[in-house]
Amino acid sequence: MEDREIVELYWARSQEAIGETERKYGRYCMYIAQRILGDGEDAREAVNDAYMRLWTSIPPARPESLKAYLGAVCRNLALDARQSKDAKKRGGEAELIAEEISECAVGIETDMEEGAALRDALNGFLESVPARTRVIFLRRYWYACPVREIAGELGMKESAVAMALSRTRRKLRKYLEKEGFYIDR
Repeated sequence: MEDREIVELYWARSQEAIGETERKYGRYCMYIAQRILGDGEDAREAVNDAYMRLWTSIPPARPESLKAYLGAVCRNLALDARQSKDAKKRGGEAELIAEEISECAVGIETDMEEGAALRDALNGFLESVPARTRVIFLRRYWYACPVREIAGELGMKESAVAMALSRTRRKLRKYLEKEGFYIDR
């Protein structure tokens, strides 16, 4: 089933919408949640919460890309769950990732319109970097992969991945400032 047809099911308030979403994007959502949470049960809970969030947000939303919209919802819910777990035991990969990315995005507060502009700027930045750099960046900051895992998957040394991430964050900060986003740091 095409995404627009699934979105129409949500607009029609048809229970079939969630089933179709799960059939088409269930594995994708589980991958995102599992990467962030590590635990299968917690990941399933985050994915189910994402389906419910989708149910309550469509309508009024009519996302351009159901996959991207659902992926972002699932990722945010998983990060919230991870943050809650990490707060109990302090430390962890999610906290480290948040600290790293804050180098280039801290202090950016956006409303819906500015959020779209920020999304477009991030997409423009990612399109401007080499494919390998983009893969490293997304694996780390979208899928929350540890540096060690990224290095293993790409046949690189961990120090090379860490250096690539550091350079990319600096470039992103400059890019965002050039695009008119004030970064408070």
